[in-house]
Amino acid sequence: MQSIMIVLFGIIGMLFGWFVYSKFIAQKIFKMDDNFVTPAHELEDGVDYVPTNKVVLWGHHFTSVAGAAPIVGPAIAVYWGWVPAVLWVVLGTIFFAGVHDMGALWASARHKGKSMGALSESVIGKRTRSLFMIVVFLVLLMVNAVFGVVIANSFVGNPNAVFPAWAAIAVALVIGQLLKRQVPLIPLCIIGVIVLYATIYMGSSMPLSLPTELFGLSDKANWIIILFIYAAVASLLPVWMLLQPRDFINGMQLLVGLILLYGAVFVVMPDITAPAFNTHTVENTPSIIPLLFVTIACGAVSGFHGIVSSGTSSKQLNKETDGRFVGYLGAVGEGSLALITLVAVSGVMLAVTPEQWHEIYSHLGAGSVAAFINGGSNLISTGWGLPVEIASTLLAVMVVLFAGTTMDSGVRLQRYIIQEWGEIYNIKLLNNGIVATLVAVACCLLLAFGAGGASGSGGMVIWPLFGSTNQILASLTLLVISVYLIKLDRPAKYTLIPMVFVLSMAFFAGLIKLGEYYQKGNWLLVVLDIVVLVVSVLVMLEAWGVINKFKTKSENQKDVAQ
Repeated sequence: MQSIMIVLFGIIGMLFGWFVYSKFIAQKIFKMDDNFVTPAHELEDGVDYVPTNKVVLWGHHFTSVAGAAPIVGPAIAVYWGWVPAVLWVVLGTIFFAGVHDMGALWASARHKGKSMGALSESVIGKRTRSLFMIVVFLVLLMVNAVFGVVIANSFVGNPNAVFPAWAAIAVALVIGQLLKRQVPLIPLCIIGVIVLYATIYMGSSMPLSLPTELFGLSDKANWIIILFIYAAVASLLPVWMLLQPRDFINGMQLLVGLILLYGAVFVVMPDITAPAFNTHTVENTPSIIPLLFVTIACGAVSGFHGIVSSGTSSKQLNKETDGRFVGYLGAVGEGSLALITLVAVSGVMLAVTPEQWHEIYSHLGAGSVAAFINGGSNLISTGWGLPVEIASTLLAVMVVLFAGTTMDSGVRLQRYIIQEWGEIYNIKLLNNGIVATLVAVACCLLLAFGAGGASGSGGMVIWPLFGSTNQILASLTLLVISVYLIKLDRPAKYTLIPMVFVLSMAFFAGLIKLGEYYQKGNWLLVVLDIVVLVVSVLVMLEAWGVINKFKTKSENQKDVAQ
């Protein structure tokens, strides 16, 4: 089969999602209103609450939620076969991710830009807020600690990516200043992308690296420390100065990357060599159900998106109706990246024959980012005539920049959570932005070096929990949106059905993983897994109680009216 059929199926499906389904949800269910005063205007402070052009905000939102996950997840999950992976990416984007992201953005904007944790108190109850925020903080801790390792590994393994990755920050700072001075967006976008790709070309012939040992630490460990120092500073700067322009220019870079990859598919029309359904998996390979649905999270539906939607994006929303463009179209962009990843790791650009593909994908977890970069760079080189080395650097930089923007937003979001805890428990010191940021970074570094030793890879210790925890968070976010809709007396099935499905898969996966951790004697993961599962059950029970009370009250009011 030719990969172009996969691409056409995905494009047609996502176009339906954008032009038909998202419009229906935004207008008929969420009832987005241009006249509603968003938190960006009501609470404007020039730092976190900043009314923002919807295209720029889309760039921030898209690159913050994307990270490396829509590449890593699909590049691993294709091991079970490309058909289930493609179906989950396309259908998940249309009916799950888009509604989840847009809904979290809408609900947060309707509650003064509150995070999903704080919002859960308003919608469900006080106890829910504390429970919800445990899961949110754990997810952020995992994402920040692990993405620091991912970027550091990329810098060590791909020194060509170092210069363009840091140069992108300088480009973003300049663009931020020019946008603040009302310089037109389109020329800035074109010039910024040109400069960014020029740095990629320069980086391919100018590798940069740290000494293999410095201050008694490895180069990877030093990169992790440098990255967290940068993330701490970035999280305290006004969003217009670095976060928005950095994410925007990275979003434009991804668009160019997607055009190159998708365009190459139409030029080359490569055949698929991966199996539609892999019937030759190695012994003890986990079952596709439920593991597929937690392996591919970003690119189908992801709880982390709800944190970003309600954490930073809702505070920058200029008009409520922009939420459809930012939230749903952001999910479509990420689904497009996941789809082309599946094409890159499934076809002849990676493996000429099925036998060669099985050699590369010898077990679940093989391939991953390396397979995407190899397959994608060969695809771009064949389709557009670029040297493989430049195409490889381009994709490596894309992965690093995405991981970096997610880390930027992740530390800022962690700071928000800590400040919210300061308000809840009346700890005034934690309300201070600098103190909250230092606490957030300290937690990440403590995990990185406390659990991982001098390598700084401690985040990997609890990373196996991410899949199920992240999807449980997605289901809890959909639950909060559903309860809010029920309170507004609007149809909630469009969020409740995805919630039930995602929760079932994530909870089942969590139980399977719990058994694995217990057998291996990994008691830290056993305890954390139990905490996440228990918290999810308690939140569901709280929500069910609220729904029952609301229904009873509504029925009594109807009886009185009659």
